[in-house]
Amino acid sequence: MKTTFLLRFFPAAAMLAGCSVRESAPAPAPAPDSQEVQMPLGRFPKLEGLVWRLPAKYATLDGEKLVVDIPEGAYPADAVAEADLPAALFRGAEGFSMSVRAAGSGLKKPSKNWLGLKFQMHWKEHATGREGWPNSANELGDFAEKTLLDEVNFGGARPDEVTLMLGLQGTSGRVEFDLSTLCGAPSRGLFRLVNQDWRVHYPPAAGGSAPRPLHGCMLPARPTTEDDIETLASWGATMARFQIMRNWSARDDNQDLAEYAAWIDSRLDNLEDVLRWAGSRGMKIVVDLHTVPGGKRAKDGQMNMFEDDRFADAFVDTWRRIAARFKGNPAVYGYDLVNEPHQKERVKNDYWTLQRRAAEAVREIDPDTPVIVESDGSDSPAAYAWLSPLRMDNVIYQVHVYAPMLFTHQGVHGRATGEKWPDPARKWDKEFLRETLRPVIEFSRRHGAKIYVGEFSAIAWAEGAENYLRDCIELFGEYGWDWTYHAFREWKGWSVEHEGPDAKHMVPSSDNPRKRALLRGFAGDVSAP
Repeated sequence: MKTTFLLRFFPAAAMLAGCSVRESAPAPAPAPDSQEVQMPLGRFPKLEGLVWRLPAKYATLDGEKLVVDIPEGAYPADAVAEADLPAALFRGAEGFSMSVRAAGSGLKKPSKNWLGLKFQMHWKEHATGREGWPNSANELGDFAEKTLLDEVNFGGARPDEVTLMLGLQGTSGRVEFDLSTLCGAPSRGLFRLVNQDWRVHYPPAAGGSAPRPLHGCMLPARPTTEDDIETLASWGATMARFQIMRNWSARDDNQDLAEYAAWIDSRLDNLEDVLRWAGSRGMKIVVDLHTVPGGKRAKDGQMNMFEDDRFADAFVDTWRRIAARFKGNPAVYGYDLVNEPHQKERVKNDYWTLQRRAAEAVREIDPDTPVIVESDGSDSPAAYAWLSPLRMDNVIYQVHVYAPMLFTHQGVHGRATGEKWPDPARKWDKEFLRETLRPVIEFSRRHGAKIYVGEFSAIAWAEGAENYLRDCIELFGEYGWDWTYHAFREWKGWSVEHEGPDAKHMVPSSDNPRKRALLRGFAGDVSAP
């Protein structure tokens, strides 16, 4: 149950008070071919007159001071206050930015990576079912009063509803928000678009005809064997994505750069074998740097190389070493620069510029092999609305498709189960997927860009998972996109060589509807079973 408090309600048009965003700095002059990261706007209109809904426990509103105090003995617990923004404030906007002054103490590591301190916006576009939960950078322990900044790109969506969420989730501790400093305004979000006149050119195809799309699977994080490659080839796969990955969920890992370099070398030794095995079977291999130097920071999972130059430079140097080793290898499909970047705030080394730096380093060594760029938001389709192309030819743009995650990831990380595909009541069908991919389709048309779907999947126990895979594969084929299914011989929940009602009861399966849908896709047949 929530208690509703009325805090001096005024019409949106009357929200005229200015609000300084402290701790800001002027934007640096961007390089001619860079994606400028916009710096704090300096002054937002003050957000007054909002109706706050308080949780039943652990939250109090004293004047304009919102205090959330969860005792350690209640860990992990939730206490989040909510207020709806007047629609006039965000209607027609590309994004929204807001700030508030806050201080915290005793904030414990949350039970899940996406929980913890919440200064968050939840937006919804009811017509398509699209929504997002952008949150400001998380905090742990104690922090003195500071300005929290939360910015969101709507990714081409037109939200009908935006809810502010302030408090704590899945943790304990105390945080005080000074609502008298709560400010917000429509904005262009974190990034501005550059290179919008650029069209990508690719080398002419052998024989002059358009090549057939390639299709396959992601390889396991463990060392790949020749049997893995032989199995995929026998299924009809024509490509695979080789993961250079370890400790995917770890925080502040991979920071011993000498040890990291030695580990990279061990994975490249395996890759050398994989390329030989794949090449002899007419397959192409994507070289995917899944784990980057410095790993992810503990407080919110954002990559440490975004802020630490040591790790940023090591990232670029890692790609120099990879390109030097595999330059000219005909079995390499492309260099996949960074897996699922997700930039939540203004940073020193933004996700786009780091990929551009790595691409330039690769091209100095290997001018012919394609480089593969991923979008923000964990390579989401929506993030293509603010993705700029590199001013470079022979670049492939990658996207990951897990939409809606309520369906594809049901039963994963505590998510509810029982969703199905298609679902007419929710309007979940192939056209829903097409609309989800609209930003990618428009980016491809605008820039002449080749698209590669690096990951897509549906969990093994989802009702209609085979229908979802078939709809995805059919759409990818319609647009001529290459694709790799997630994943082959990795976790059983994604495996088409297993089936079962949940993660604890998976058993080997040589034949099941999901495997048949995938193999039909390999064969170019997407007809219903």
